[in-house]
Amino acid sequence: MGHTFLIEAGRWTMQGNWMERQGMPIAVKGKTIIAWGQENWFTMVTKLIFPDSDREEISFQYRGRLDDGERQYTYVLQQNLLGRIEGEGWIGPDSVVQRYWVLDDRRRRSGFETFYRLDDKTYHLSSGILEGHHLTSTMEAILERQS
Repeated sequence: MGHTFLIEAGRWTMQGNWMERQGMPIAVKGKTIIAWGQENWFTMVTKLIFPDSDREEISFQYRGRLDDGERQYTYVLQQNLLGRIEGEGWIGPDSVVQRYWVLDDRRRRSGFETFYRLDDKTYHLSSGILEGHHLTSTMEAILERQS
């Protein structure tokens, strides 16, 4: 069974919890759209909202390249809170793992995202943002592919 997240174009919804240091979990919902263009380039756009909070929404715009038959890729990302970001991803048998770092950032922020496949239409996301060596926030969510 191959991956459907990232590897195939599609629309996904997500629902879960966002946590910050010394804070209670906050409900988070989101949508992701993945599209593939020519020459193995992909775009992924994600928007997160916090329905039970006055917290600002977070938007992500990825652009990356994954060559046919490869399991590793690179990408650039623009995020409204962190700014310009570069990252890399690995495609494993059961998960897609991404690591990124914020460009020109004195606070040395970086992060990770792991998308673990539960089935063809469902993934579990676990992600975190670090400042230096310390976690500042994490998110856990279930992603479901939309028909």
